[in-house]
Amino acid sequence: MNIVFLDQHSLGCVDLEPIKRLGNYTAYEKTAPEQIVERSLEADILIINKIPMRAETIKALPRLKLICIAATGMNNVDLEAAAAQGVEVKNAVGYSTHAVTDTTIGAAITLYRQSLYFDRYVKSGAYATSDSPFHFGRPIHQLYGKHWGIIGLGAIGHSVASVATALGCQVRYTSTSGVTREEPYTSMPLDELLGWADIISIHAPLNDRTRGLIGDRELRLMKPSAILINVARGGIVDEQALANALNENRLAGAGLDVFAQEPMTADNPLLKVADPDRLLLSPHTAWTPVEALDLLVGCIERNIQNFLTAQEK
Repeated sequence: MNIVFLDQHSLGCVDLEPIKRLGNYTAYEKTAPEQIVERSLEADILIINKIPMRAETIKALPRLKLICIAATGMNNVDLEAAAAQGVEVKNAVGYSTHAVTDTTIGAAITLYRQSLYFDRYVKSGAYATSDSPFHFGRPIHQLYGKHWGIIGLGAIGHSVASVATALGCQVRYTSTSGVTREEPYTSMPLDELLGWADIISIHAPLNDRTRGLIGDRELRLMKPSAILINVARGGIVDEQALANALNENRLAGAGLDVFAQEPMTADNPLLKVADPDRLLLSPHTAWTPVEALDLLVGCIERNIQNFLTAQEK
């Protein structure tokens, strides 16, 4: 079997030997949209992370049998077109649950403790010239007792809920799937959740139900003292509306690891927020601890191995 990885750079320097030994392996660090078909023509198995696999691309690859997504999100693959062509699509599930939970909880603590502001205050030399051992430049808050609202109670949402509960938060959630099931947490409609929560964290996939889910109207439902954390997909939050809410003091803070366009453009409104200490940004790294990347490689290996085993039967 010919295995082609179209954007190997997306996994950093992780050891890919477990995947390489499963077939004739070819890797490209990066692949432009116009190069996808040419580089994939001989592939039986494609590994991709963010490479778009649209219907016309899949139809142009008659040899293709399996697409392995080196991520959990599947919004970059036309699943209907793949099914119509008899191409299996497998994503990596569960490898980043703890990693993204760490990022979510860390963002909440960073924003509530005003860590960006106080770090800058000390490093600027202002503390060294102060006549006081304390600095009350900004009020800080604790997580204990806060209302934590979760949008999307999947594996990561459940993990965040568990840790937030352990830290003394009250947790409620809203489902974006439309599926009703019994959960240990109280479910609320989105509008009610936004008004109730001190912290909103997003853990939902990007699809027709969630695209643009949090815009100007929704942000106006939140408390001015609340914070918003998005570690899911950038297209779920209207970035201009979020920047406006921060600049107009209608929201206390926000933490984002994902953006509508990645990498973000130089004119992204979030880069022009008047008080940058209230905005925590990271370049889509929540899922990338070395431990999580090792688990991700294991997921891809199992997906390919299971496929190969089924082909032999």
